[in-house]
Amino acid sequence: MTDTQAQTRAATAQAQPKVVIFDTTLRDGEQSPGATMTHDEKLEIASLLDEMGVDVIEAGFPIASEGDFAAVTEISKRSKNSTICGLARANYKDIDRCWEAVKFAPSPRIHTFIGTSPLHRAIPKLNMDEMATRIHDTVTHARNLCDNVQWSAMDATRTEHDYLCRVVEIAIKAGASTINIPDTVGYTAPRESADLIRMLLERVPGADQVIFATHCHNDLGMATANSLAAVEAGARQIECTINGLGERAGNTALEEVVMALRVRNDIMPYRTGIDTTKIMNLSRRVSSVSGFAVQFNKAIVGKNAFLHESGIHQDGVLKNIETFEIMRPADIGLTAHNISMGKHSGRAALRAKLKELGYELADNQLNDVFVRFKALADSKKEVYDEDLLALVADEATNDAHDTIQVKRLRVVCGTEGPREAELTLTIEGVDHSVDATGDGPVDAAFNAVKMLFPHSARLQLYQVQAVTEGTDAQATVSVRMEEEGRIVTGASADTDTVVASVKAYVNALNKLIVRRTKSAPDSDKKSVNYKDQ
Repeated sequence: MTDTQAQTRAATAQAQPKVVIFDTTLRDGEQSPGATMTHDEKLEIASLLDEMGVDVIEAGFPIASEGDFAAVTEISKRSKNSTICGLARANYKDIDRCWEAVKFAPSPRIHTFIGTSPLHRAIPKLNMDEMATRIHDTVTHARNLCDNVQWSAMDATRTEHDYLCRVVEIAIKAGASTINIPDTVGYTAPRESADLIRMLLERVPGADQVIFATHCHNDLGMATANSLAAVEAGARQIECTINGLGERAGNTALEEVVMALRVRNDIMPYRTGIDTTKIMNLSRRVSSVSGFAVQFNKAIVGKNAFLHESGIHQDGVLKNIETFEIMRPADIGLTAHNISMGKHSGRAALRAKLKELGYELADNQLNDVFVRFKALADSKKEVYDEDLLALVADEATNDAHDTIQVKRLRVVCGTEGPREAELTLTIEGVDHSVDATGDGPVDAAFNAVKMLFPHSARLQLYQVQAVTEGTDAQATVSVRMEEEGRIVTGASADTDTVVASVKAYVNALNKLIVRRTKSAPDSDKKSVNYKDQ
């Protein structure tokens, strides 16, 4: 593309209607079972979203827990470009708490909601008139606190059309500037999604004065299609998450709608303010802190998204990349060349490679990663980008101040039993050792951990993925554990799968200890009840 063509394309894009990107990774995404993030991780993700050009960051649900309130407050104080939004149910207490958290942002927003479908109206036991009054009063209250108010009709796609029009009109008259029409249970289809937005724009007085938003879940695999259909019908805000993270089957994936609008701008002439070259780094970071691995064939950010194995495909790509690729890896921040590094690579080369991959580490962090990189380079011939990303992610999950540290592990396994594990853990600075047996080396090692640190947490998920190819590849292990309603995830990487497994298990236990020892009992245990609306 010539400079003139690039300038023409940029000018054309600026003249197109803008679609507001509303990211709810830190709120709806974090509601995925086990996806709870630490305070510092939330701040980091919010900063990355802000840098990427996300218009609105829904930072959390301030009334849900002290942890959520603290995170939303701090994100509001640190925000630079994005509007910072907090969620609130339709009651004054929620709305006041939300405002207390977001008011520090240069551009704050209160997002209040209530379920409007027959099924959801039955939860707070409100009839249509009572709910209409509740909507008027709570939106008015929010508007008196904040100039920027968003109102959502939860389960809008299963709400009677006449009633939906009535309550949307009430919310607009009460001062809401954004009206969100959520497909809360992922029930609708693209044609219905478009028809619903079109109907509201045609029937509701004042609809042309507000922004209509779409919030879709992926239960039937149509979240992205439903969101784009709503935009074509007149919606101008898409609510989404990185990697499609969210409850049940997840939310609309930010990377999918943004790249769809970019790649198919010929038939969807809308623009966003997203710097797409930052997508891959954010995807990796969200995957790391949430403990939810990205499936290999995930659109845009999956490991296989730009790989070609078919001979016909490979031949075509080599001759002309556009034969089988509709976008460039560089468009989403993927490096063009996965060049290996070895044991002779120095600290400067490592820093440069990590910067190319989207990580700028402080000197002490770089030193720690460099030591582990050298150890890895000694154990395998070539260290690729994926290996370095696993090292950085693993470094982030291992804190020298953790209550439990893995000091030594030795396992015995094979066709003849018993399978044994000799384990030494450093617990609060004191070494403890034990021998244990199990059905296999991982089971024996986990039994050893439980003997040294007794707990009642139940292992819900154990997952192993090879970072690269070959028998010397690093293994990334993810675990999910639950104890009395608290769900935590742990992750680690190592060329020894059993070592990675024990470190991931211990990582999850350390997170559980933090959750147990909050300053107030269950202070970060979310316990929101819709009956309290």
